[in-house]
Amino acid sequence: METNTHHQVAQVLQQCKQVFMQKTADYGTAWRILRLSSLTDQIFIKAQRIRTIEEKGSQKVQDDVAAEFTGIVNYCIMALMQTALTHETRLELPLTQTELLYDQQVTHILTLLQAKNHDYGDAWRSMRISSFTDLILMKLLRIKQIEDNGGNTQVSEGVEAGYTDIINYAAFALIKLGKTAA
Repeated sequence: METNTHHQVAQVLQQCKQVFMQKTADYGTAWRILRLSSLTDQIFIKAQRIRTIEEKGSQKVQDDVAAEFTGIVNYCIMALMQTALTHETRLELPLTQTELLYDQQVTHILTLLQAKNHDYGDAWRSMRISSFTDLILMKLLRIKQIEDNGGNTQVSEGVEAGYTDIINYAAFALIKLGKTAA
């Protein structure tokens, strides 16, 4: 059964994809040069900026918070694509292949979301956007620790699960910011 949450997250991810594909048309897949740790740090920078704006209540650079959450989604999807491309050595990928890889990640994200939303219900709807920011930062600190441990975990999920959770938190924030239809 498709819930309103599923539809709204799918819509947000489609909007993020539009930005991603436009930037890919402009820049190509230059992001392929980045190691996962660099992508994690880029996501951290965006999340930390959001938290700083939330805490200060103002900003001096006019890039809005919604654009930062969109960037978080797209950098996480880049990281997931990088993990799927471990045997691909080309830095520049054709636009059609890049779009296919993006869509594959979105399909996986939406499938996992549906399962989690079944168990948790729409609890996220009662949360504050600042909580999503904090959860994103916590997940990033966990991912950094896993990366620093060479990807090894004893009982925890790996970095891919962390990136997927971050995407969901950022999508929920975008929905709550009104960046999609209700």
